Amino acid sequence: MRVNDLSSAQVSVVGLGLMGGSLAGALRGRCRRVVGVARRQETIEAAQEHGLIDEGTTELGEGVRQADVVVLATPVRVILRQLAEIGPLLPEGCLLMDLGSTKADIVAAMARLPDHVQPLGGHPMCGKEVSGIAAADPTLYQGRTFILCPLPRTSAAALALGCHLAEAVGAQPLVLEADRQDYLVATLSHLPYLLACALVATADATTSADPAAWQIVASGFRDTSRLAGSDVTMMTDILLTNRAEVLKALRHYAAQLTRLTRLVESGDEEEMGAALSRIRRERLRMFP
Repeated sequence: MRVNDLSSAQVSVVGLGLMGGSLAGALRGRCRRVVGVARRQETIEAAQEHGLIDEGTTELGEGVRQADVVVLATPVRVILRQLAEIGPLLPEGCLLMDLGSTKADIVAAMARLPDHVQPLGGHPMCGKEVSGIAAADPTLYQGRTFILCPLPRTSAAALALGCHLAEAVGAQPLVLEADRQDYLVATLSHLPYLLACALVATADATTSADPAAWQIVASGFRDTSRLAGSDVTMMTDILLTNRAEVLKALRHYAAQLTRLTRLVESGDEEEMGAALSRIRRERLRMFP
């Protein structure tokens, strides 16, 4: 490891959208220097104007050459392409992390990195339905879980530094295997996005032609459909790199929806009440 203490580290954040810009802003002042790397000079300038980075560049090699920690904060399939090229650009003992929402493919690609790089998969459980540097918020990670997926080659010191980084931005690190994380987030994170999309599409196909629909729309619809406004490029990458687990979650959901449909069809008030009460108790157990 180049450093064992985050406060003395240069952290280079590659990708200055919502997640990367927020991370950079949260880390600034908690490490020696934050360097931002983005495709467009306008993004660098916006990040500097908002006080999110100490300096920035549009050249990947320049941005990571002296880094102690590099964080890839781009869409999942972009991360996979970057992993194929970034290894030789990194200094000896550099910690390379990512913020991708799916981990199995990324961790497999990290295993092919040169031996002088310390890899650590990461997935902070936070976000917004808006994207871009203008949406960046240094408080985004506070109180959220930050999943870390070490490889067999990841040293104890590298994992400790990754945990320190998560804690420095106000998050709580949780170490999981990549396959386990993908299984869990398919149901708890990726499925809700698809359900929100289906809800919006259903409303569009049924009630949207009636001008009164948008005058009576309730907060329940607004809240439940919120995720449908998420960045499409990011979500497409997530769904395509976690297809097997997302499909399993969709099939389980379809079975539950069919069951509820049959309860409504039957008109059996007692059975319906019992089923809905069980579900309500489970929801209250999850979120007391």
